[in-house]
Amino acid sequence: MKRQLIGQMGRFVVVGALATLLHYGLYYLLMNLMPAALAYAIGYVLSFVFNFFATSYFTFHAAPSWKRFVGMLGAHGVNFLLHMGLFQLFQWMGMPAAWIPLPVYAVAVPVNFLLVRFVFTSPSSHP
Repeated sequence: MKRQLIGQMGRFVVVGALATLLHYGLYYLLMNLMPAALAYAIGYVLSFVFNFFATSYFTFHAAPSWKRFVGMLGAHGVNFLLHMGLFQLFQWMGMPAAWIPLPVYAVAVPVNFLLVRFVFTSPSSHP
């Protein structure tokens, strides 16, 4: 069990790093074309699609299903609200827009692992 958890965490870090790079890259490209919060939200949504399939196949070796998609959507809905709340807080504090995602990720990523792991490993998540 412990070895399985460590493997899942390692794969989660890889998938999360790729999704985060995609999210940040899209945000950085779009932030000068639209309000920063909108650019951040668009990057989040697009990286979510990648994240779902990578999490299914690579992190938890599970076939994607609508049940898991809805569960992950719920987990990421909570995570999205956390992201946006922290984003607004750091923006209000005067942090430069290019740096805001970094402390947001530091708080939100561990929370997201716990939520997503529950979605993919709880007995009720199996199709």
